Amino acid sequence: MNAKNAWVERAHSHFSEDFGSSAEWVAVAPGRVNLIGEHTDYNEGLAVPCAVDRRTLVLGAPRGDRKVRVHAWDLDEAGEFLSDAPERRESWLDYVQGVFFALAERGFDLPGFDLGITSTVPLNSGLSSSAALGVALVAGLNAGLGLDLSPSDWARVAHRGENGFVGVQCGLLDHFASALGRERHALRIDCRSQTVEPIPIAGAGFSILLVHSGVERRLADGVYGERVAECRRALGAAQAAGIAPPSARALRDLSEAQLPRLERALDPIEFRRVRHVIGENARADAFCRALVEGDTQSLGTLLAQGQASLREDYAVSTPELDWLCELGSRCDGVVGSRLTGAGLGGFTLHLVVPDQLEAAREQIGEGFRARFGRLPESLTALPSRGAYLEDSV
Repeated sequence: MNAKNAWVERAHSHFSEDFGSSAEWVAVAPGRVNLIGEHTDYNEGLAVPCAVDRRTLVLGAPRGDRKVRVHAWDLDEAGEFLSDAPERRESWLDYVQGVFFALAERGFDLPGFDLGITSTVPLNSGLSSSAALGVALVAGLNAGLGLDLSPSDWARVAHRGENGFVGVQCGLLDHFASALGRERHALRIDCRSQTVEPIPIAGAGFSILLVHSGVERRLADGVYGERVAECRRALGAAQAAGIAPPSARALRDLSEAQLPRLERALDPIEFRRVRHVIGENARADAFCRALVEGDTQSLGTLLAQGQASLREDYAVSTPELDWLCELGSRCDGVVGSRLTGAGLGGFTLHLVVPDQLEAAREQIGEGFRARFGRLPESLTALPSRGAYLEDSV
């Protein structure tokens, strides 16, 4: 039995022990790493993530009443609520309740369920553990109840639950990547049109090395919300100055050619936020071209530019993240480095020539330990498939 099947079998055993019955479905959804295009999703811009081979598993069986019982085995915690009356608890259970809330909004009358959850997606790391949980749960409920939702709908429902119930002001990027990922592909996501284009990764030119800063980050914390609000204010100021038309919906509607006028019209902080978003959208398209062409030099340049913008214009880097990227830039075989996710902690991303991966991991780790006194957690990732039902494999 391979490791994957052993993991699923253990989950089945836990389910039977906890609930006294067998799971009727098993749904799987991956975390994601964003290659480039950060803080563009809620500005209706472009992003280029890929799903990764770190996954969340949700097992489920329907009940004859409205009670939803949930066991999160990795947390060694349990909770319950009524399927037709979710109520925020300010805990991990809200991410489960949010899915029931979002499906009820769509008119689905849901019974109770017994649910078990286990995951290899690290929590609070920027790899979208919450999106993986939401998408896996929607995929499982869809199969168990015959809801006839598409994978894109899985993403939208999971996003609505996280945004509308939990209260996290996130965009659709994470959920689309988890639901629609493909092996050996990145995804070009247009967050305005909600179109997703698979982008093939040419050759085997790099591996993905992720190094954790040791700083946990939580999307619901205030800084993320501040950035969302700053972008909204910046758009309003651009409209008031006659630079953006009244019909403009997001910073996506502003262009690089308008930056000189925007700098004169906007508050300095708001201008820097705008400059990041405009530049990051351009970098996302350039990054896709470089992926298809296998142009590692351009990939590295674009990653470095993105990190500088996240640090200086968007102010979401930290000393730990900056130092990990600096260490990466000094390593032979590292194509490029930047923080990944919303920042403020979590992982840095390093694209590395495969035969120099272990040397780069060791050099970055030792350099980090020399400055911060601890060896950072690291992992490698591969572009992976999106959500699926385990029994369908």
